[in-house]
Amino acid sequence: MQVETQIGDYLVNLMVFPAFPEPGVQGRLHLYAARLDNGQSYQGKVTFKVREDGWFASKEEVLGTHEIDDKVYRQGFVFSKSGDYIVTAEFQADGQPYIIDLPLQVGEPGRLMPIAVAAGIVIFALFGVRVVQQRRRLHPGARRQHAAAQDKS
Repeated sequence: MQVETQIGDYLVNLMVFPAFPEPGVQGRLHLYAARLDNGQSYQGKVTFKVREDGWFASKEEVLGTHEIDDKVYRQGFVFSKSGDYIVTAEFQADGQPYIIDLPLQVGEPGRLMPIAVAAGIVIFALFGVRVVQQRRRLHPGARRQHAAAQDKS
């Protein structure tokens, strides 16, 4: 899995190996950052961070800060549990911050999410039908009055 983006004065490529890591298995991140104007690699330090991806995500954890090694920034990782994560690579160049986020699925994707969405849609539809039917039952006279008014015209 990888993301390649042009951000500011740099073309950045952030890759994850393996593309779909499993919990408890060693993985690694590789970041390449080269200037757009001359192709030279970024020479400063890069910090790698990770956080859970979700509404009530826990705090961000720093994986490490590294210097360049043969035009590549490398960071190893091991996730203890399955889930959706956001991996972030940050660096500063010419006084400007550069932040690159990469969504990462660790382990099998949650199988309940599609089922929960489908169930929510069905419940919402049933609720809507019930509301419409109740309104029709509560206001039968309104329909008669409307029909009578049309007959008079």
